[in-house]
Amino acid sequence: MPHRKTILITGASSGLGMGMARRFAAMGRDLALCARRLDKLETLKNELEQAHPTITVAIRPLDVNDYEQVFDVFRAFKAELGQLDRIIVNAGIGKGQPLGTGHFHANRQTAETNFVAALAQCEAAMEIFREQNSGHLVVVSSMSALRGLRKNINTYSATKAGVAALAEGLRMEMLGKPIKVSTIYPGYIRTDINAQVKNAPFIVDLETGCRQLVEAIEKEPAKAYVPRWPWAPIGFAMKVLPLSVVKRMT
Repeated sequence: MPHRKTILITGASSGLGMGMARRFAAMGRDLALCARRLDKLETLKNELEQAHPTITVAIRPLDVNDYEQVFDVFRAFKAELGQLDRIIVNAGIGKGQPLGTGHFHANRQTAETNFVAALAQCEAAMEIFREQNSGHLVVVSSMSALRGLRKNINTYSATKAGVAALAEGLRMEMLGKPIKVSTIYPGYIRTDINAQVKNAPFIVDLETGCRQLVEAIEKEPAKAYVPRWPWAPIGFAMKVLPLSVVKRMT
């Protein structure tokens, strides 16, 4: 398996992105980190470089909904670091309200950020990987992608299903080629995005979740449920159970 030395992570200023950056830094990887909040990136950069002085940490502000900026930032990281070995499409939001209740703006923002902006990131990543003829694209989906879900996470689950399908199509295209594509389905990992969620069974803390995320990503699977237990069997069940049962589970 190729050694992925230089790793780009979007949405790196908090949550899973920040947690993964810390884990990869501890493994000696060079990092390209981007997010909207440059001040938080600067704080993270200083922390990582002090703790791991042999690594390089490049940072740039990025609003993933500015699609041209996505391409500009990815290309700038490539020029600065020479090569990007792995790109993790992680940035996303969890806004949403039941459809038809007057909150289209929130659902649209979720759809645009979690799918259209993810498409832009995948386009920019694949442009670089095709030029290099190598790379590992990681798309962070969600366990909620496995079935259509209700109320506040209806749109969210639909966007995560969309990016999973996008990644699978790319993976099919890249079969037998030196570009790998992985889809990661996190279960409940405690972050700001789900801090207000009351029904969060089997939730794990951020450090545990990010450790298991990085372990899964390092294996470069076609897809992985994280944490594997109990989400792999739950994922299988979610795909086959009647909607009435899934409703009670979620």
